[in-house]
Order: sequence, then structure tokens, then C-alpha cells
Amino acid sequence: MSLYHHYVFPYLLDLAMASPALRKPRQRTLAPAHGRILEIGFGTGRNLRHYPSSIRKIEAIDPDLDLDRLSLPRMRHASIDVDFHHLDAEHLPFAEGSFDTVVSTMTLCSIPDVAHALREIHRVLKPDGQFLFLEHGRAPEARIAHWQDRINPYWMPLAGGCHLNRPIRQLVEEAGLAPQHVSNYYLRKSPRFVGYMTEGSARKSISSRGMIDGECGRAREDPR
Repeated sequence: MSLYHHYVFPYLLDLAMASPALRKPRQRTLAPAHGRILEIGFGTGRNLRHYPSSIRKIEAIDPDLDLDRLSLPRMRHASIDVDFHHLDAEHLPFAEGSFDTVVSTMTLCSIPDVAHALREIHRVLKPDGQFLFLEHGRAPEARIAHWQDRINPYWMPLAGGCHLNRPIRQLVEEAGLAPQHVSNYYLRKSPRFVGYMTEGSARKSISSRGMIDGECGRAREDPR
């Protein structure tokens, strides 16, 4: 593990995740959370304050021990009890159909085998379970997507393996999860090459495509 990743990256990540522009999207994404909850990519624990007040416990995973110095103090002071595991999302040690809700925010970009991880999410969800996600990814405009592809090889080593150009909705659908009420927009006050957001939920048991907003054509900026 590089000195940069050990000493510098955790604080840069935490600063980025503290952006005020992410507060309302986090709250909207987490609002439907209920039942037994698994959060993948817990990171530095920035989601804790945005769960509904009814949530008293979650389970969470993250493989990066270097983030503990920021996440552990937040867990100790949170009103939510966190059962935390140092695990990667590609190999979840939970039984099939274990969770009512799985949460992923700004995480799918950095999982090495994201398709495998999404299949694992599908597996551990209950038959009527929901996957809640807030992710950045590939922009619909060709010019911006072109720059995402060009920048990506240089971005990844600096951003903890983060990919700028993953097609989030496509990956979710390919894992057998049906998107519901999904919206796409550019995050306010963020560079467009890193700020194209996919926000919403997906169901394990619904075969319809659901309500999709803003996936085609020129994306709007989040007005909310």
C-alpha cells in the first residue's frame, strides 16, 4: 500500500464526500431504507447522519483499513448501531435473501469486479428487497464521455481505483435488478467529467424497467 493511499487519500476522499451538493441526494437516496440494511462501501461513514430517524442498526462493509481512522469515530458517535466488517463486495458472507435493503453511494465506481459485486447484491437481497444507489458514472454526452475515457487511467491511481466511465444503470440491470424511479443529473458545482449522477432504487423481483428520468439525451443539473 502506497504512502499516498495510507496518509493522504483517506482525507481527500472524506473531503470530497463532505460536499454540500451531496447532502440532499444522500437524504433522498436513503429515505426508503428499512428492515435489515447492508451498506457496501461504507467509506468514512458520511451516510450515517442521512439515514431516516427510524433506522437504529445497519450492517456495513468496506475493505479499506486506512479509512478506519475516520469511520470509527463516526460510528462511535452515531445514533445508529453499525455492525461493521472489513470485506469486499464481491464476496459477501451472507446467506441468500438476507437483507431488505442494500445501499451503495459513490461505491460502484471503485469496486474492481463491479459486475460480480452487483450479482452478490442481487443474491443477498430478499425476494422483494430494494437496492438504493447514488453513483457517478459515464455521461451521456459524447464529448464528456470521451474526456472521461481519456482521463480515467490517470484518475484511478489518485482516486482509490475510482472509474469515471462506468455505465451505472446498465450494470445494475445486467445484474438482474430492475431500476425504479431513477434520475440522472449533473451534480451542482462539480466538474462534469466526475459529476454525472445516477440516483434511485432497483428491485430484485420486478421485471419492468420502472420509471426512468433523464437517461437519454442531454443531462440536466440537479435542481433540488
